[in-house]
Amino acid sequence: MTLSFDPKDVSLPIGHFIGDRLVSAKGAIQMHRPSDGQAYADCPVADSDIVDQAVQTAKNALKSSNWDGIRPRERLRLLHRWADLIEQDAVNLAQLEAVSSTRPVGQLVDGDIAVSIEQIRFFAEFADKESSALVPTDDGSLGMIMSEPYGVVGAITPWNFPINMAAWKLGPALAAGNAVVLKPSEMTPFSSIRLAELALQAGLPAGLINVVLGDGMTTGNAITSHPDIAKVSFTGSTRAGSAIMENIARSGIKPMTLELGGKSPQVVFADADLDRAAAAITASIISNAGQACVAGSRLIVENSCVEPLVEAILRGMADIKPRFTWDAASQYSPIISERQRQRIADIVRRTVAAGAECLTGGDFMDAPGYFYAPTLLAGVDEDSPAVIDEVFGPVLTIQTFEDEEEAMTLADHPSYGLAAGLFTRDLSRAIRLTRRLQAGTVWVNRYGRSRDHILPTGGYKQSGIGKDLGREAFQSNRKSKSVLISL
Repeated sequence: MTLSFDPKDVSLPIGHFIGDRLVSAKGAIQMHRPSDGQAYADCPVADSDIVDQAVQTAKNALKSSNWDGIRPRERLRLLHRWADLIEQDAVNLAQLEAVSSTRPVGQLVDGDIAVSIEQIRFFAEFADKESSALVPTDDGSLGMIMSEPYGVVGAITPWNFPINMAAWKLGPALAAGNAVVLKPSEMTPFSSIRLAELALQAGLPAGLINVVLGDGMTTGNAITSHPDIAKVSFTGSTRAGSAIMENIARSGIKPMTLELGGKSPQVVFADADLDRAAAAITASIISNAGQACVAGSRLIVENSCVEPLVEAILRGMADIKPRFTWDAASQYSPIISERQRQRIADIVRRTVAAGAECLTGGDFMDAPGYFYAPTLLAGVDEDSPAVIDEVFGPVLTIQTFEDEEEAMTLADHPSYGLAAGLFTRDLSRAIRLTRRLQAGTVWVNRYGRSRDHILPTGGYKQSGIGKDLGREAFQSNRKSKSVLISL
């Protein structure tokens, strides 16, 4: 069986999913396929009335289903059943994802979708294992810390890994006993709608998952400012995260989890396995064409090994072939939009104008759609646009150092602290520098997340607040209440 398909043959679920049905709505945002630039659908925009309808539906569903009050094992069973149906529907989901997003269909079934299934099953297991606690007090009293769901969680996900990001939000929120109003990106909404349909088929109460489509200014603001949204979870840019914080502060205080931008360093010492380091570094900036918040976009390498490492990276960037995302042979992603591709090109142009040398790439690729060539920039400094700005594209900069102190100085970005890579065979150095790196995640002798979902992800500085994944993600979807009883 081949995963290749004709995008014209895919039936798109266009509308808002509220309660137990797809609510038809007229489109307002013209959507373009990143692979060929063709307009193919219009995405509707949910206004405050539609968002309110979704929120009220979620509230009613919590009350009528007693979702948090049923046996925890029943919540677990239903979430596992949902994961089973996602697995059975993986090819259909992959096609929905590949049509609209930057994700090649060949990387979805065994990649993004399989990982999403694992994450839902991972969080399902918390339903009957995390609970309230008795705490030590004196003999005359009984102390408890009770754990409760928030109620309705508002979740906003980005376009770069649509189904995976939806699983990040839905899995822990539902396992923790909440309902969710989810807004996927207006550029990549279809797999999220299908997830909601499959949840209903699995037996989850209607209204626990509601998906509203639209942009950030209208739909996103309506979600984050809604008085009955008890908690907000967002993954996206730092700029958008700041706007969400402002909107929440203006409309009322509520907890939030924000996983935001990054400008992650990859620090390589001369004693590292350079072939292994080069492979990891190249993969991190080529994967999804660098459109990932954790993309390792700043190479910081010891002077004595810069030449062989750069040569290996250049070999890894050579012969990249642009293909349609619906072609099973595709291994390289387009940029999400022409606007974003132009932004990448402008950052590269300004960096070169400031004195950088473009060793490869630096231009559009000769193909339909919004492809940008893998790009390697040498001769940059700490003020170069490609070093300071989150490019969100396949652009890697090179800086060099003489000793550990200089390496740590270069690695410490003034704004971001999401992730970092460290390549060395010296265990003492690895532990010592891991403690110094200002990042929420540090990978040593590798770069990128594994399928160990117990490890949380989140950033320092302007890279975010709170954590996704891990035990922390489940706990962040519940609130605590202290109880003291006199005996």
